[in-house]
Amino acid sequence: MKTKTINRLKAVLAEKQVTNKWLAEKMHISTITVSRWCTNKTQPSLETLVEIAEILQIEARMLIVEQKNNNL
Repeated sequence: MKTKTINRLKAVLAEKQVTNKWLAEKMHISTITVSRWCTNKTQPSLETLVEIAEILQIEARMLIVEQKNNNL
């Protein structure tokens, strides 16, 4: 059975209650680019992930590693 990969960026944007458009405006890029990241059509570079994390005020690894629901 194939497991569905959760897009961490999309999940974090939802958790922070911000939109693709908001992130695009903060980064001075197109909303299409953010949309492609959120739908896994393209992936941001590591440098861009760090920039996204800074804007969202989270650790960059939150955008890379699926978080578990336990306290490990």
